[in-house]
Amino acid sequence: MPSIEEHKAKLDQAEGILEYSFKDRSVLLAALTHPSAAEGHSISDSYERLEFLGDSILGAIVSYAAFHEYPQLDEGGLTRIKVSLVSGASLAKVAEGLGVADIIIFGSSERGTGRRGLHSALENVYEALVAALYLDGGLEPTAAFVKRTLLIHMSPDMAKEPENPKSVLQERLQEDGITPTYRLVETQGPPHDRTFVTQVFVGVQSLARGVGRTKKESESHAAESALEVLSSFFEAKDSKDKKRKADAKAAIKAAKAEEKARRHAERARMKKQQ
Repeated sequence: MPSIEEHKAKLDQAEGILEYSFKDRSVLLAALTHPSAAEGHSISDSYERLEFLGDSILGAIVSYAAFHEYPQLDEGGLTRIKVSLVSGASLAKVAEGLGVADIIIFGSSERGTGRRGLHSALENVYEALVAALYLDGGLEPTAAFVKRTLLIHMSPDMAKEPENPKSVLQERLQEDGITPTYRLVETQGPPHDRTFVTQVFVGVQSLARGVGRTKKESESHAAESALEVLSSFFEAKDSKDKKRKADAKAAIKAAKAEEKARRHAERARMKKQQ
């Protein structure tokens, strides 16, 4: 574990990045702490809970900014701007540019792997820092940080519909080493008037389904549905929406674990052959 002096140095550096001095530094420490460094401790000692809160706060700030910046855009365009700005790739890139990689507190188990999960950690810590700012200082310093670091990248071009939902979904999932697969699960109607139903999977878990007049169209609609499910930027409207998002989150988590186990087995096999 890092020493108290190392922790203090990281906290000082974090306050410099945030341009804010914390009244309660314990919340900032938690925001910087990877779960691998909090094993055996309270769940509140890592950034996981703060990440959850920060995601909602960040979504609200970005939504408010886009709503007022682009009065000509409809809900779909505003949603696409939000999705683009708060995507994992976007947040990780911003966090990396700020130097957040140098202040994350990793446990020994993660440090020994070359920090393969650094990309997702950067995204998670950015969201956790947003939550920490909000809890310690309220909305004003939080919004100022998001405006200075993230909203400067906001563009009306982000409102354009993606040309290929399958490509967008694949790009989104491959940030975590996951490749989506598509499976035709049902064919409806007579031969001259077919309707195809396709499900998109992450690992063995179904993420969403799509319906179309051709297999290609049904796959595209499945990808669109999956992107909508993954984009938990607006609050779930009812229990059914909440369940879909919870199921999607569980599917992604299972797929990540499956990919991690596959890589581990592959390394073990290669090591055995040496």
